[in-house]
Amino acid sequence: MSDIKLISTTVRAQAASELRDRILTGRLQPGDRLDLDQLTAEFGISRTPVREALLQLSYEGLVDITPRSGMTVVGITPEDAVDSFAILAALAGKAAEMATARITPAELSGLRELAGAIERSERVVEANRHFHRALNYSARSPRLLTHLRQAVRVVPDNYFELFPEQERRSRREHAALLGAMERGDGAAARAIAEAHVLNAGEALGGWLADRAGQRSGEPTAP
Repeated sequence: MSDIKLISTTVRAQAASELRDRILTGRLQPGDRLDLDQLTAEFGISRTPVREALLQLSYEGLVDITPRSGMTVVGITPEDAVDSFAILAALAGKAAEMATARITPAELSGLRELAGAIERSERVVEANRHFHRALNYSARSPRLLTHLRQAVRVVPDNYFELFPEQERRSRREHAALLGAMERGDGAAARAIAEAHVLNAGEALGGWLADRAGQRSGEPTAP
């Protein structure tokens, strides 16, 4: 791949990530129109990567593109968010179970270091991503990795900014997960990993429901 192609792909991915986050966190609402020229000017990039980013989001079901109506946000409901995280939880749980059986002692030690790095890092989201990527690779299943890469897109990049309490819970659950893996208890590792992701999804779903209630003027759940 040429340097020009690599740069183009990176710019497209960054544009898709930013727009996806806006949709997943409700900053862009269902029915909102998306103007290609406006987005191009805002991002300071050419039309092509923005158009490709919007096409990618249409494949993910977040944007609708029609010849006459143009581009509109499909959005995500609180129920969609919970369901999407449930799918991710099933995949993450299976990855943890498989990794428990296949991980090497050196890799397990590396996971411990990555978990500790989350505690020290000022870039928690990135450090957390490194931990989960290493865990998933330890499962040694290329097909599972393919599905995980797709499913994990439902997690906003600013997730821990929205839910700082989830960051603390995440650290505790990482420790419990590593403990199960060190014992060779794949069933426990799977259960912990699934609950870890499901908790995150419930938090996002509840938050989206509260925002929807505030916009409609309806009382939110206590």
